[in-house]
Amino acid sequence: MNSIRQVPSRVKSKRTEANLGAEREHFDKQQLSSINKAINGTETPVKEKHARRIILGTHREKGAYTFWSYAQGIPLHSNSILSWKFCHVLHKVLRDGHRNVLQDCMRHHSSLVDAGKLWAHLHDRYGQLVTLYTKLLCTKLEFHMKHSEIPPNLEVTDEVLERTAGTDVNNVFQLTVEVFDYMDTELRLAETVIRQLNTSIAISTLTSGQCRLAPLIQVIQDCSHLYHFTVKLLFKLHACLPADTLQGHRDRFREQFRSLKDFFNKARDMMFFKRLIQIPRLPESPPNFLHAASLAKHVKPVVVIPDDDESEQQDEEDDDPEPLIEVSDVSTSSIQAQPQMDIFDQAFGPPNGGFDDRDLQIESLKSDFELLRTELERVKSEAQRYITQLKSQINSLEAELEEQRMQKQRALVENEQLRMELEVTRHRNADHESLQTTFIEAEKKAQATEQRYNKLKEKHTELVASHAELLRKSADTVKMLSVTQQTQEEVERTKQQLSFEMDRIKQEADMKLEEQKFEMDRLRRELEEKMAEVMRIKSTLLNSEQTSEQMNSSMTALQAEKERLMRSVSEKEAELSSLRQAAQVQQSSLQQERERSSRELGELQGKLKEKTSQEEQMKRKLLEEQFALLQGTITEAENIIQDAVAKVDDPLHIRCTSSPDYLINRAEATLDSIDKMKKGQADYLNNMADAEGLLRALTQFSHLAADTIVNGSATAHMAPTDHADRLTENCRGCAMQSLQYLKDLKSKTTLQKADPASIRIIVQKILHLGQELRPKGKDIRQDELGDLVDKEMAATSAAIEEAVRRIDEMMNQARKDTSGVKLEVNERILNSCTDLMKAIRMLVISSTDLQKEIVEGGRGAATIKEFYARNSRWTEGLISAAKAVGWGATEMVESADKVVLHTGKYEELIVCSHEIAASTAQLVAASKVKADRHSKKLSVLQQASRHVNEMAANVVASTRTGQEHLEDKDTMDFSGMSLIKLRKEEMESQVKVLELESQLDNERLRLGELRKKHYELAGVPPEQVPEGNGETSMLAHPVTMSPKPSKPALLKKPALAQKPNIPPKTMFK
Repeated sequence: MNSIRQVPSRVKSKRTEANLGAEREHFDKQQLSSINKAINGTETPVKEKHARRIILGTHREKGAYTFWSYAQGIPLHSNSILSWKFCHVLHKVLRDGHRNVLQDCMRHHSSLVDAGKLWAHLHDRYGQLVTLYTKLLCTKLEFHMKHSEIPPNLEVTDEVLERTAGTDVNNVFQLTVEVFDYMDTELRLAETVIRQLNTSIAISTLTSGQCRLAPLIQVIQDCSHLYHFTVKLLFKLHACLPADTLQGHRDRFREQFRSLKDFFNKARDMMFFKRLIQIPRLPESPPNFLHAASLAKHVKPVVVIPDDDESEQQDEEDDDPEPLIEVSDVSTSSIQAQPQMDIFDQAFGPPNGGFDDRDLQIESLKSDFELLRTELERVKSEAQRYITQLKSQINSLEAELEEQRMQKQRALVENEQLRMELEVTRHRNADHESLQTTFIEAEKKAQATEQRYNKLKEKHTELVASHAELLRKSADTVKMLSVTQQTQEEVERTKQQLSFEMDRIKQEADMKLEEQKFEMDRLRRELEEKMAEVMRIKSTLLNSEQTSEQMNSSMTALQAEKERLMRSVSEKEAELSSLRQAAQVQQSSLQQERERSSRELGELQGKLKEKTSQEEQMKRKLLEEQFALLQGTITEAENIIQDAVAKVDDPLHIRCTSSPDYLINRAEATLDSIDKMKKGQADYLNNMADAEGLLRALTQFSHLAADTIVNGSATAHMAPTDHADRLTENCRGCAMQSLQYLKDLKSKTTLQKADPASIRIIVQKILHLGQELRPKGKDIRQDELGDLVDKEMAATSAAIEEAVRRIDEMMNQARKDTSGVKLEVNERILNSCTDLMKAIRMLVISSTDLQKEIVEGGRGAATIKEFYARNSRWTEGLISAAKAVGWGATEMVESADKVVLHTGKYEELIVCSHEIAASTAQLVAASKVKADRHSKKLSVLQQASRHVNEMAANVVASTRTGQEHLEDKDTMDFSGMSLIKLRKEEMESQVKVLELESQLDNERLRLGELRKKHYELAGVPPEQVPEGNGETSMLAHPVTMSPKPSKPALLKKPALAQKPNIPPKTMFK
């Protein structure tokens, strides 16, 4: 009975599985066809019907699993057009697909990144677009995964945006930056596409142009929402933060607003977009975020996609390449000009001789014309107001229309889902009806069987009451019948369970075997219970046997019934034997399946153990190779440091010198490498299978440490004895500690105990000694020297220009105020000063050109600032010389002004000329100290220097000549003096001479002390300070460097006013 009830459920499950399998197969075929037709290598745009089928497929299966399962087989790395169309389809799926599409696409984020990197390295026009498109898609995925409240189509209300931003200003600030980045990727893709295309109508209507332009529809939709988000968030930020803090945000928004407006205007002019999308118009100027009231004037841009009924009516099987739109030449109707009658003649008729009437009519017409003009202005203003209102209504209606369209799209998708569910429900109802009919039939059979059983039970009762012997035999028969029926039912259930277990055993043999054993135990227990119940019935029949002896009369009838029952029992026994045989066959097949599963399990376990052992061997081999590589690197590092120590002891190295600045640079780099080496050691101890970081750090440390040791020894050659001894000792100690640390790293037992702290301490001592050896008064950072050179050269040029301008002004003023000999003297002096300034300007220009040539020829792969920092002494010499030239030009102008106004002395102008000549000589020496002796620009500089000396001599000559012309020299007439008077005058003159000589000696001593103090502040060694009062302005001191001696350098004058106090040096590395 139970088996009859369970048959319809099995039939139903088979039918349902068959229907679902057919539907799934049809769905997969349809998706595969749509994907292959949408994503291909032809340079044509993606058809909307294929993309729509793919999107509906994501809503049907509630995800993009099928899409990605087929998309993974597309060879995106072989064809750039194929990759471009794949990105376009994926963009549409993200925007319009099911909400679970985002999680499915995020699993393939790395594949998109790899594809973009691949096409970024290939010189292909579509490849550049694919690179930008993949960056856009990755940014889109990351943004919407982080902010799950905002769907990929960006269609959310302002309330949702406010809830996403929250109340924390930091979150609002971060969200604004992310929206800016999102908009940048969109605009970058759009600008690149438009830049590759000609915006004429001939290009936008070709399939090749439409293939590039088609994805910009989704870009326009995204940009309209992102622009609205940016405006809302910026107004919210300006309500919480000061305006100065958000200046960068406003500048970035203006740049994006300009780019977005240009993009919308260019797209609006293309024929391709006119029938496919309605692009909104942005305002003429960006919103003013400094005024909160401007938020009310902001209108959300709405993008409208018109319904394209013609494309939906096209043949579904037409797969020929065709453009998305057809542009036909619009024939313009010719407008024929109709003759118009003269309004004046119609109103007044032909002219007549009455001049008064015509004047009155003209006046009336003028008044009417003024009234009409006023009325026209009023009508225009009202029309403009109506137009504004209508535009706002149009925008609101467009927004409502867009919302209705989205609701329609969602309704279509929901309708499709409901239709599919209705089909499934209909199939279920049909299966349910067939099951119900089968169940009713089974119920009828069960009732008939139950009635038959009741009749047999009644007859059995009568037989028990009629005769005891017949009752015993009948009891045995009933017992056998009941046992047979129960056994048959149990066998049916067992057969069904065994078939179910057999299906499951194919998947998990061990579990099914245990369940089968449990089922057999349960059947055995049920059989024992049934046997116990039969024994109870048998005892009851034995008790009633005493009362059945009186029923002998019905013996014959019961005998016939007994024969019939025996026949039925024999039939049941035959059926039972066949069922037992089927059960034995099923048991044997289960046993074979279990044995096969056991063998397969043993084989898999053996393979797993073998693979595990191989992996362990490979790991051990990898560790040994990494440690061997580490030992080789350490050996090479030891050789490098030992070679550096050998150079320190080499007699040829004594001639090599180095500057403290370069030593400091090397020591600081060595300290940084020690930190990296310590970090690499820690990483290697954590993961001994990866020694890459430690190897790199060891290589860098060995070279930098050797460089520090060699340059420390070279610096010690130029240092005082105490500093030289300490510096050499520390260099040797650095080498010893480095070799000891490397020795500890070589052994596995001491690897963990190795510590570079002792090396750091010694290198820090070397660094301190280098800082002590640096010249005093150096307050300029190394990274500022490059900028300071350009600034000082520019300031020098500006000072010379200003001096020329002031000399011209003094010339004009002298011509107005003086005349005669004074005017001639002043003009000669000022003209010579002007010529000197022009010569100095040419000298500065030549020096700048030579400086650029030196920097470009000597910097190599380094930057200009790094070259200046590396050659800091030479750079400081240029800065000092440039400042001296500018200061001398300023002082000459001041002295010339005083001489012309007769408030100064001619000697001041002569001294300034000599000072300028010395400063220019210092600039020339500082410029050519690193120049190539065969350089053409060096010869130009030397020629300019000679010209400056000549002009300075002219200034001195003009000044002395003018002084002789203007000074009144009285004739010495001693004829009227007596001998005593002459002797007295002679004594007074000698006293005055002695006083002047004494003052001269004192001034010379003072000048010598000033220059000695200047040399001390400039960092010049005492042995190089000139003896005497220092009247010589230039001192050549050779400084040797290995292997060639350097060129002589120039010591500068003492510091006066704004003159620099940094001397030029040649001790650079």
